[in-house]
Amino acid sequence: MYAIIEDSGTQIKVSEGDVIRIAARELPADAATVTFDRVLLVGGTEGEAKIGQPNLPGAKVTADVLGEGRTDKVSVVKFRRRKTYKRMKGHRQDYMQVKVTSIQA
Repeated sequence: MYAIIEDSGTQIKVSEGDVIRIAARELPADAATVTFDRVLLVGGTEGEAKIGQPNLPGAKVTADVLGEGRTDKVSVVKFRRRKTYKRMKGHRQDYMQVKVTSIQA
């Protein structure tokens, strides 16, 4: 069984047991799970699929929080030749790593 969820404007295809990276968010200190209620599609092994318009009512995906981290640095360079103009900036995106435990249609 698999599902397509929406999180922070991105669509992610997940199955049970998958480890994925999602956008970092504020959670209570004792929170060990994250629930995604914006489920766009749930598919089975036989080929049938339930498609939401835009979301499936009552469907949810539950995941355990494994940890947090930051991606590799991305350099942003602005440069104009022959104008003595150069600007460099770096960016590291925060993420949360979770393991999908259950998909409920």
